[in-house]
Amino acid sequence: MSSYEFECIKVSISAEGVAHVEINRPKALNAFSTQTWTEIGQCFGRFKTDGDVRSVVISAAGRMFTAGLDLKEASKGSLAQGGPANSNGAVDVARRGYYHRLHILTFQEAISAVENCDKPVVAVVHGACLGVGIDLTTACDIRMCTEDAYFMVKEVDIGMAADVGTLQRLPKVVGNDSWVREVCLTARKIPAHEAQAAGLVSHVLATKEAALEKAFGVAALIAEKSPVAVVSTKHLLNYSRDHSVREGLEYTAIWNALAHNSHDMATAIVSSLKKQKAQFPKL
Repeated sequence: MSSYEFECIKVSISAEGVAHVEINRPKALNAFSTQTWTEIGQCFGRFKTDGDVRSVVISAAGRMFTAGLDLKEASKGSLAQGGPANSNGAVDVARRGYYHRLHILTFQEAISAVENCDKPVVAVVHGACLGVGIDLTTACDIRMCTEDAYFMVKEVDIGMAADVGTLQRLPKVVGNDSWVREVCLTARKIPAHEAQAAGLVSHVLATKEAALEKAFGVAALIAEKSPVAVVSTKHLLNYSRDHSVREGLEYTAIWNALAHNSHDMATAIVSSLKKQKAQFPKL
């Protein structure tokens, strides 16, 4: 198995190919520092090409999923700095903006690495899931939470618009424009069962342990399938979400013209006829 060593996240991979990513800054309430962003991006970038990984569960240590952005770090970072100065010592707004845009893009790419990782990702939320927590979980494929979980699109309360994915992905996840605008503009608390009713999560479990058990069960079931079929399905779902039905169908025809050449189809068909469990090699 490949070795994944990080400071802010813990990673393990089971023999069945289920990876577990645990955000591990409990003393900081799992607030996202620059290091956390960086490690999430690096980890999921590696998962994409790691044949030992077939599916992923992401959760968090401590008493909550995440308190959102690490405001202590942010107050000392690029948001607090004046940026490059001109010959008179004044801050050059255009130059500062240029580099701050790159800073935002780096964070966006880290979260998008979760969505762009072809291996399906199951998120388990417990306690508070604030700000960047919604950026992260909406980039996942399947979401479930505990009864004590709650969600908040918190950015308006710190004087900004969410800029790492929530405003782009949440409307497509829940499909209710009025509800999305309400929760994003008010930053109000979204309890677990409201999140389920809205379609943000598919399951609400009594405890974190129960939620993790459910998530690992789903991830293990996915890991049993043909990895070619699984990565193809996720890729095509994401493509079709962002394109018209016609474009999605045409792209799927091109994609499957290659994917149908996999030996996995014959293996699955023969196993089904023999009423045996199919075994598929890693990707």
